[in-house]
Amino acid sequence: MPAPSRFDQVFKAYDVRGVVPDQLDEEMTAAVGAAFAAFVRERAGARRVVMGRDMRESGTALSRAFAAGVTSESLGVVDAGMISTDLLYFASGKLDLPGAMLTASHNPARYNGIKLCLPGARPIGQETGLADISRGAEERLASGSPGSLEPDAALVEEADLLEDFARHVHSFVDVASLRPLKVVADTANGMGGLVAPKVLGSLPFELEILYGDLDGNFPNHPADPIQAENLVDLQRRILETGADVGLAFDGDADRVFLVDEKTVPLSGSLTTAIVAAAMLDAHPGETVLYNLICSKAVPEVIEEHGGVGLRTRVGHSFIKAVMAETGAVFGGEHSGHYYFRDNYRADSGIIAALVVLSVMSKAGVPLSELRRPFERYADSGEINTEVGDLAAVISGVAEAYEARGATLDRLDGLTIDLGAWWFNLRPSNTEPLLRLNLEAENDEACRRHVAEVVSLVKELDDRFGGHTKEGHDGP
Repeated sequence: MPAPSRFDQVFKAYDVRGVVPDQLDEEMTAAVGAAFAAFVRERAGARRVVMGRDMRESGTALSRAFAAGVTSESLGVVDAGMISTDLLYFASGKLDLPGAMLTASHNPARYNGIKLCLPGARPIGQETGLADISRGAEERLASGSPGSLEPDAALVEEADLLEDFARHVHSFVDVASLRPLKVVADTANGMGGLVAPKVLGSLPFELEILYGDLDGNFPNHPADPIQAENLVDLQRRILETGADVGLAFDGDADRVFLVDEKTVPLSGSLTTAIVAAAMLDAHPGETVLYNLICSKAVPEVIEEHGGVGLRTRVGHSFIKAVMAETGAVFGGEHSGHYYFRDNYRADSGIIAALVVLSVMSKAGVPLSELRRPFERYADSGEINTEVGDLAAVISGVAEAYEARGATLDRLDGLTIDLGAWWFNLRPSNTEPLLRLNLEAENDEACRRHVAEVVSLVKELDDRFGGHTKEGHDGP
């Protein structure tokens, strides 16, 4: 088997991402910009591209190189500057332009990457154009095109869309009903430090920003709020200030995790359920999407609030496509991505956060109390196990539980439902990992069943000649 090319290493399922400059440098980025410009001109008749970047030190040079690639194809660039990824999606929707965001999200400082979308914030994944862009970029780089790393200044214009974005986010709630909650937002030196004060600062909240300086070296802690250790400073500050709620943003601020006044984090499923209920109360009878690793509480809440629940695969390109097909008003993922029809079907952490703050304002109860009716089961978080033969192990697990009378489906990986508990096993897109998410009636049952499934995975891996290694993710 041939060794993967440089492009194979950085083009992932949904975006481009790699270590700078070892895997992703200015020349490659310029080639990607040129290939993207050619793709959107042919696919969407585009004449301009809107572009933004996060606060990483490498972003200035890489965004300039990307713009050089775009203008080499005679397309214009609308440069929105340093912004969050959800602001880029908003810009793509509002301006009806294809978009590019230079970011590596929650990854460490040495990484950078590119998230791409079609006009109207429509997603681009491997099967919907990313593979074509990769091939086009590789061909251009091999031929020495586009050459210059400086964009054609005559084709570049700057745009400041932050005020427009703040007004857009406010439109999702009744601003007059908000009450003076004490909010601490840990933006982890990421783009939330720009967006959160603008969106929340003009509202009747007592807002404190923790680590608000934009610094792509992440001097305080990694911008990865799904890891419990990165919530410690926020939890401490909640107790010190008597805050009503904490918000933890990732590096490009498209994801948010909430923490209640007792410092207990809310899972992505729990936040999905709360936001789904609010959206259905405002839009009765609508469809709401949830991915297949969300808690069973989510479809229960959707039904209780008169909505139509629809289960989807994991991943933004799948969810956005289903939203377009069904007209769903909202969609949520256990990983902390929340999608809104009126946000061009794109995900936004700060919209979801504001919806929860609105629900808290109207309910007049602490978040620790508000969450209780939505929190019905115990979940494992995501447990990653390295195995040798992913397909063989998944097949073995399916056979074992089918023999026990379980319900099986393969919408995304393997989901096993035994009534009182269920789990999903999915292979990673980029690593030899099986990702386990399991839910049961209580913590003790959850621990017991996790041990059972992990033991079976290890037994099967040994049988097929692999070597298991285990890791755990989750707030």
